[in-house]
Amino acid sequence: MAAAKKKTKKVTKKPVKRVVRKPAKKVPAKLRAKRKAKAKSVIARHEGNPIIEPSYDNHWEAKATFNPTALHADGKVHIIYRAIGTDDVSRLGYARSDDGLSIDERLTQPCYTIGHAVPTASLDYQIPYCSGGGWNGGCEDPRLTLIGDRVYIIYTAFDGWGSVRMALSSISLDDFLARRWNWRKPVIISPPGEIHKNWVLFPEKINGKFAILHSLTPEVRVDYFDSLDELDGVTKFIRSSHVGRRADAGGAWDSFVRGVGPAPIKTKYGWLVLYHGMDDRDPNRYKLGAMILDKDDPTKVLYRAKKAILAPDECYENEGYKSGVIYSCGAVVMGEELFVYYGGADKVTCVATVHLDSFLKELVANGAVSLKRRATLRR
Repeated sequence: MAAAKKKTKKVTKKPVKRVVRKPAKKVPAKLRAKRKAKAKSVIARHEGNPIIEPSYDNHWEAKATFNPTALHADGKVHIIYRAIGTDDVSRLGYARSDDGLSIDERLTQPCYTIGHAVPTASLDYQIPYCSGGGWNGGCEDPRLTLIGDRVYIIYTAFDGWGSVRMALSSISLDDFLARRWNWRKPVIISPPGEIHKNWVLFPEKINGKFAILHSLTPEVRVDYFDSLDELDGVTKFIRSSHVGRRADAGGAWDSFVRGVGPAPIKTKYGWLVLYHGMDDRDPNRYKLGAMILDKDDPTKVLYRAKKAILAPDECYENEGYKSGVIYSCGAVVMGEELFVYYGGADKVTCVATVHLDSFLKELVANGAVSLKRRATLRR
């Protein structure tokens, strides 16, 4: 019997519908330029952070290496950072960076020690003070300023017991670059019986005088001197008053101002000042803000960032001796970029950078600078 023929179903191909894609809408040149400028104004953390960490090979910096200041000279960035050792004493260490990001040299011995200048208290009781875990005192939170051929340093001197004072010293630029630590005998520039921190020297004379900024709230306060030798550590001091809470803060992110960060940087808009602030709605987190002061009268605030420019969001800004801390004592300009050096969590040294002109334009135009969380800088 013959097999039945298998019927095949005839498949009719459906016509393929052609999809015509509309050309992408062209972004106007002005908008493209605006977006590009805004992107350049974002402060970006270095992907290699932290750049300086405690060294267990050196007892004097085995616990913490943080709150760095910086100086740009001889084409390089010279970093002096606060170090805490196994004896809980704060000393200052030195490191050098050729590109501002990576560390090319780091000394195994401190460049400034407790023996340089720590006042002796005349009190019979211990004051309730401890900063960054330095229980036994020493040299804290330095700020460097280069004027002419001399490098000046202002720092917090703590005797570990009953005296927290601001101290001033200096060294020739030649000695500094040669790592010959011939610091001038320092003087105490704040009055006895008072606790002060965060004072900075302007990098050039203003109206022919040396200028020291020593308070941001309730107002910006600057003292002027024909010569810094006027501050003799005996009878002549800078009288200051710092009130952390801003009367005009409203709902601002910096309702409580800790103090100035790095030494001011002169720009075409005025003096750029970075400072530390806290928010009542976000307590216990030290953030970094920015303002611009008038060139001739730096007690006048011309512009202020509406938001923090850097906040402690990374692990190395939260895992240390104090969580949630960004604390900057140094910033330099190299080429078109601003390099900001800061301590993370009172333990390590970090760096972030931004295109300076874009940063300033955004600050001046909008009173705000972009903060991009987890932004990193790759080189």
